[in-house]
Amino acid sequence: MSEREPLHIIGGGLAGSEAAWQAAKAGVDVVLHEMRPVRETAAHHTDGLAELVCSNSFRSDDHENNAVGVLHQEMRLAGSLIMACGDDNRVPAGSALAVDRVGFSQAVTAALEAESRITIAREEVAALPPADWARTIIATGPLTSPALADAIAAATGEESLAFFDAIAPIANFDSIDFDQAWFQSRYDKPGPGGTGKDYINCPLDEARYNAFIDAVLAGDKTEFKEWEGTPYFEGCLPIEVMAERGRETLRHGPMKPVGLTNPHRPDEKPHAIVQLRQDNALGTLYNLVGFQTKLKYGEQTRIFRMIPGLENAEFARLGGLHRNTYLNAPKILDETLNLKGRPGVRFAGQITGCEGYVESAAIGLLTGRFAAAELSGRAPSPPPPTTAFGALLHHITGGHLAYDDEPGRRSFQPMNINFGLFPPVELTKPEGAKRWRGKDKALAKKRAVAARALSDCAGWLAGDEGLKAAE
Repeated sequence: MSEREPLHIIGGGLAGSEAAWQAAKAGVDVVLHEMRPVRETAAHHTDGLAELVCSNSFRSDDHENNAVGVLHQEMRLAGSLIMACGDDNRVPAGSALAVDRVGFSQAVTAALEAESRITIAREEVAALPPADWARTIIATGPLTSPALADAIAAATGEESLAFFDAIAPIANFDSIDFDQAWFQSRYDKPGPGGTGKDYINCPLDEARYNAFIDAVLAGDKTEFKEWEGTPYFEGCLPIEVMAERGRETLRHGPMKPVGLTNPHRPDEKPHAIVQLRQDNALGTLYNLVGFQTKLKYGEQTRIFRMIPGLENAEFARLGGLHRNTYLNAPKILDETLNLKGRPGVRFAGQITGCEGYVESAAIGLLTGRFAAAELSGRAPSPPPPTTAFGALLHHITGGHLAYDDEPGRRSFQPMNINFGLFPPVELTKPEGAKRWRGKDKALAKKRAVAARALSDCAGWLAGDEGLKAAE
């Protein structure tokens, strides 16, 4: 390492790994502190960096029509390690980018270990950084160690906000009955590396659906009395919570029967459908899409085997539930994610109040670049709000709606990237047309926002002197 002070990064998840890569490629020395395997977490199974603990999907890779796809593409433009390793370890998943979770983590770990400017320290950091650390990024995510979480709360004067996050079960491919199940993507839509037949579909008629709902509602569930009152994240609800909201909720959520035709019974429309998505490159494991749960393990096996095609399913991993902690970021972080009152200490990833793998990595990317700029004697340059980077950053640092009429109420909630976070764009009607037809205007808006975002991101990266895209 050079004589210049290194950047310390606490946490080797998606955000911390990306932050370390960006800073190192900008010429800054990095010490990446990861507490595993010295101290384990409730959700991780390995000591690999950037281990995926929930789904293996990075969601849509469509950069013309989907906000997540735009974020993917912006990260690629910025030389993202997470996206490069995701692309190299993709598995078929319709229009989504899903990865072999083991291969992905191994690739990220190998790249960081091989980078000469990065030192990986396997140790727990149980307090806020000491004064002699010039710059620090805290990227400990939803599984921040209790000691560090307490130190953060004490320093900020804010209690951490939290919600439950849940993990879907994974089944062995060879145990699925294809006399009842079949391969098909919704509306036969192919995605990167896919064929249009990227999901396994298991159909339920009305009687079997109702029996399944009854079993889910009555099933024995894990209790977390110490976490009572903690809100769930709406994008990752356990199936039993959805079922409690109404018998038809799952049919209009992860079990919706649209865009699919059962080749075994083409004249019968299924009442509901359970989809499974490939989970590893070998194609030997498939996860139940949207089936996060807090059912006890024995109950999961019994209830999920009620699903046609899964009567003899063998589960490589059952679902689980863990606590997800995040900060009241708009109140305690500035526009470049510095802790107010403690310059040089930044936060990145899910702990800032973004939600999702890609979003967490993107915020890590930004903090790595911001810190590298400061260590190189330059002011950090935030991305334009018209970009996916900027839209997400703006949400975290103040883009939410505050409840001014309810003093003391915390209105900030985690958010996935979506087109609603971008500034509006002006459209011109097609030449010769008096009005927009059908959904044409909505589609045109998405494409215009996406095109503007990628153009503005390219301009920002080109002008961010000294921090060109990592090579």
